[in-house]
Amino acid sequence: MNRFREVLQNHHQYARDWRAKTGGKVIGYFCPYLPEEIVYAAGVLPVRLLAEHEPDDVSDRYMFDTCRVSKDLLNQVMKGRYDYLDGAINQEGCQWLRHVYASWQLHKPSSYTHYIFFPDYIDGWRAKTLLRNELEFFKKSLEGWTGKTITDQALDNAIEIYDTNRRLLRQLYELRRANTPLIWGTEAMEMVLAGQVMDKAEHNRLLTEALKDVWGRKNVEKPKVRLMLVGSDTHDTALEELVDSLGGTFVIDEVCNGSSYFWNETVHQPDRLMAISMRYLDKPNCPIKDIYYAHRPERIASLVEDYNVQGIIIAKQKSCHPHGTDNPLIWKMLRDRVIPFLYFESDMVSSGGENRTRIEAFMESLVPEHVQVEAGVGAGMSGTDMMGSDEG
Repeated sequence: MNRFREVLQNHHQYARDWRAKTGGKVIGYFCPYLPEEIVYAAGVLPVRLLAEHEPDDVSDRYMFDTCRVSKDLLNQVMKGRYDYLDGAINQEGCQWLRHVYASWQLHKPSSYTHYIFFPDYIDGWRAKTLLRNELEFFKKSLEGWTGKTITDQALDNAIEIYDTNRRLLRQLYELRRANTPLIWGTEAMEMVLAGQVMDKAEHNRLLTEALKDVWGRKNVEKPKVRLMLVGSDTHDTALEELVDSLGGTFVIDEVCNGSSYFWNETVHQPDRLMAISMRYLDKPNCPIKDIYYAHRPERIASLVEDYNVQGIIIAKQKSCHPHGTDNPLIWKMLRDRVIPFLYFESDMVSSGGENRTRIEAFMESLVPEHVQVEAGVGAGMSGTDMMGSDEG
C-alpha cells in the first residue's frame, strides 16, 4: 500500500526515473478523456497533471479569476516542475485548463503538442465517427513525432493492459460495498490517483498484490458513516484523510478522476480506434459532456443505492464552471429522493478551517441516533447546506 502513496507524493520523480530507465518519452495530459491507450501503444508514458498545495506567485500575470487547480498547474509549469515532459496533450475539456495549455505553449512551448477535439454532445449520432476520425489524426501525429508505427498489435496490447487496470480497480471498489469495507477511502483514492501518473503495467502488478493483501484483512474497523464524494476532480487525498480521521469513510465517489476514470471497459471490434472511441464516449459523463444533464444525477442515485450511502459530500472547486452548471440539478435529485448532502466550495479541497467543522457536523448528523429526516430536508442539515452556499 505504501508504494501507491510514495508514487503519488513523488510523481515528478517517478516520471523522471521511468524516462531514464526506459529511454521512453513522457507526455502530460489534463483530462481523463484522453485516449491513453493510443499514447501507451506508441511507447510513450501518459501522466496526468496534478495540482499541489504550494505558494503561487506566478499564475496571476497569465490567468485571472480561474480555478485554483488551473492556476496551480500553470504555476508548476512556469517554475519548471514539468520540464521533464517531452510533450503535452489537451482535449476538449473545461475552459480553465484550455487557458493553462495555451499559456504553457505560448511561454514555455513543448517539443510536441496536440489538441484533441472531443465531442461535447456525446449522444449525438455523429459523435462516434467524428471522434474515431479525430483519433486517427492523433495516431498519425504521434507516429510522426515518435518515428514509430502504432500497429494493431500494439493497440491490442495497450487496450488489454488498460482494461485489466479497470477490472482491478472495479474489484477494489467492490470491496467497499460491504457493511464493513475492507478498504477505506484514503487508500482507495491513493490507488486510483497513483495509476494516473505511473506505468499501467506496473500499476496492475501493484494492484494485484494489494488486492490479495486487502482480501486477507481481519478485524477491520467499521466506519461510523458511509459517505459518497461528488464534485470537481481531486488531486490529492486530503479530504479522504479528514473523513477517515473522523471515523467515517467514502465508500464510493463520482468524480472524473475517481470511479468515472475506470468504470467501463473497451468493447472489442476489428476497428481498434472505433473501439477506443466508443469506450470514451460511453464512460460516465462529466458535466461538460452531459449536455442535457440526463446521466450524472441518475448515476449518482444508482451508486447511492448500490453502496448503501448515508450521505453525500459535494466538494466543488471555486470557479469550476462545469460543476457549477449541473449542481442545481443534482441538488434537486437529492432533495427529491431525501438523500442528505453537504455542499461546499474552496480554492482547493482541504482538511482545514470551516470545511472541517462543517464536515464533522454533517457526519455527526448522520449517525443513526441523530438522524431526523423531514420531507425535502436532509438529516439535520440546514436549508443552506442542503441547497449549497457560495461562501465555501
